[in-house]
Amino acid sequence: MTQQSEPGHHAAGPPDGPFAQGPFAEGPGSRPEPAPLTPRAITASVATVVTAVLLAVCAALPLPYAIESPGPTRDTLGEDDGTPLITVEGAPTFDSSGELLLTTVRVAGGPGSAVSLPQVVASWFDRTRAVVPVEQLYPSEETREEVEERNQAAMASSQENATVAALEELGYEVPTRLVVADAVPGSGSEGVVLPDDVIVSVDGTPVDAFSELDDVLGTVEPGADVVLGVERDGEPVDLRVTTTQGPDGTALLGVYLAPEFELPVDVTIEIDSIGGPSAGTMFALGIIDRLTEADETGGQTIAGTGTMDLTGAVGPIGGIRQKLAGAKEDGATWFLAPEANCDEVVGYVPDGLRVASVATLAEAREAMTAIGAGRGEELPTCSAAPRTPAG
Repeated sequence: MTQQSEPGHHAAGPPDGPFAQGPFAEGPGSRPEPAPLTPRAITASVATVVTAVLLAVCAALPLPYAIESPGPTRDTLGEDDGTPLITVEGAPTFDSSGELLLTTVRVAGGPGSAVSLPQVVASWFDRTRAVVPVEQLYPSEETREEVEERNQAAMASSQENATVAALEELGYEVPTRLVVADAVPGSGSEGVVLPDDVIVSVDGTPVDAFSELDDVLGTVEPGADVVLGVERDGEPVDLRVTTTQGPDGTALLGVYLAPEFELPVDVTIEIDSIGGPSAGTMFALGIIDRLTEADETGGQTIAGTGTMDLTGAVGPIGGIRQKLAGAKEDGATWFLAPEANCDEVVGYVPDGLRVASVATLAEAREAMTAIGAGRGEELPTCSAAPRTPAG
């Protein structure tokens, strides 16, 4: 049944007179007239709109930053897509009950990739991430492809260094031809030592390995002259070279070397998805563990990082805070950190992860063995530098 409206009242539609009747009706003067907009109000409104537009544009624009975050780990004693990371031929090998994880950093931003304002802001408040200027990671003149090629070359060099250092640590002799690639401009070798010269002695002491060359130069005062014995076009030649001082205070010849090794054991490292030199220490430990009957890891999951040079020195790397977080995520209980990175480690070690500080391959091997034997608490760790009292 349809309800009918009474005369003078409407169930819907506009009111009959100038003012509607009823509980929601407004009488004369019940609503104030809106005030006219002032110039200041108009300016504020326009500024608000412009600011909102600018914020929206900034949020969408690429920024000149890169974001580092924890990357995946790889067990150097395990396999990658069914292929062992480390294969050794020419010597007995042994299995391990533990894991030796190399750690990585994932990078967003850089050539061919960009990060937005929301990503950068979120990363500032995430302790496992780092926001860095793009040019800190990628030289402005390099493309992403060139950077990847450089990283792959560094990885190949790292693997070779790790192999030589590991074999020498195990007592193998690794005959080496110390071939000169070029002289360092401005050094005492410039114009004296030529490309393809082969270094055979220093001040009459024969050198048949990079570590031997390093040992001899360690006895030379930086800036002193040495007699460098080389083979040039198959003929012996003695050259007088003025040494320079290296970053660590030792004497340097001022040459770039492209050493050629005669490996007594054939070691192959297979890993294609990772670049850079920072896995050298963990590769070297993996080779050592493979070639020794003792189960050094003792079933422990040990992660780590650090470059490895031909003398067995563990060098500093970038992104160690992200690597600590990635190691913890993948089940590591111990982390081997380069001694030179210790100032970046303090205060960023995840709960449940313990850190051992190492400076050489020998120290890293000792740490691995101690952890496997349950004596990890005896190892040196990273601690805050002592503060000098004020005044």
